Amino acid sequence: MSDPKLSHFDAKGEAHMVDVSEKDVTSRIATAEGHVKMARQSFDIISEGRAKKGDVLAVAQLAGIMGAKQCATLIPLCHPLPITKVSVDLKLDEALPGVRIEATVKTTGQTGVEMEALTAVNVAALTVYDMVKAVDKAMEIGGIRVILKDGGKSGRYQAE
Repeated sequence: MSDPKLSHFDAKGEAHMVDVSEKDVTSRIATAEGHVKMARQSFDIISEGRAKKGDVLAVAQLAGIMGAKQCATLIPLCHPLPITKVSVDLKLDEALPGVRIEATVKTTGQTGVEMEALTAVNVAALTVYDMVKAVDKAMEIGGIRVILKDGGKSGRYQAE
């Protein structure tokens, strides 16, 4: 078994955008998740709709969708992709307490959409933080990871 190689570095060790021109066009999907943990008071403000900046979950959902669409402008070596679907779901979780975030991105193309799904989760989480920071600067953003990737040569990956 050969040593795994990082695809964004050439033979000289210099960063480069991966050439995907020879890859097959296939349907691709990726799902990422994360969470924002917060004080009980902040959780109650969101769940009761008392945030001064508006509906925290609705604004964060839109921000996550917008984030996925901007991924190639934010991450230097990402390919701009024709995204065919983005869904961002935010759910209040009393046990955290906080917000759980899941984003799914689809495309038909020559490279995957993991980065777009991860960006959607991150932007949604940052938006929750921004909208609630006036009452809770100690919120924690965490658990951000890819939980599903399918399509393309490397096949299916699903987190356990």
